[in-house]
Amino acid sequence: MNSFAQKLAGAKAINNHYTKNMNANLSRSFAPVVFDNADTLILGSMPGVPSLQAQQYYANPRNAFWPMIATMAGKPVPAHYQQRLPLLKHLGLALWDVIEECYRPGSLDSAINPDSVVVNDIPALLRQYPSIQRIAFNGRAAEATFKKHWRRTAEPLLAEQQFLLLPSSSPAHASLSFEQKLAEWRQTLQR
Repeated sequence: MNSFAQKLAGAKAINNHYTKNMNANLSRSFAPVVFDNADTLILGSMPGVPSLQAQQYYANPRNAFWPMIATMAGKPVPAHYQQRLPLLKHLGLALWDVIEECYRPGSLDSAINPDSVVVNDIPALLRQYPSIQRIAFNGRAAEATFKKHWRRTAEPLLAEQQFLLLPSSSPAHASLSFEQKLAEWRQTLQR
């Protein structure tokens, strides 16, 4: 085999390896959870691996999301996901993610390949649910991704929204205790 053929074969092998790994790390979020009474949309960045595997928002048992939501609703955390969702309705909350699809090995937002990000059509959701008047970002990564892909001036519907930043409920955001996160969530989400 001549040197060009060897280089070409090597390039094809690298490309095949890269494509296989990229497909293995392709993450796709799932449908929003919205009730007709929702006035606040909580946006995460992209579900982590445990959530994607379970097809449930905030499925990582170390994530503070469901314990905070249950506490704010004055209820214990239900054991089953389908029993947790009515807590959102009770609080007038909806859930979704900024990112619809991206390449990410693992669960960390910092591992998301920014060139691979495809965002969810958030303005379409707001048109479908006009009662939503506030968008709360579950962490800075969700906020930064949203701001990068959605400009208020480009989408008039976004100009009508109040934007709120919540401390991330992720266990990776360990600089705040559960109690500190809960206090900030309560204060930020109060109407």
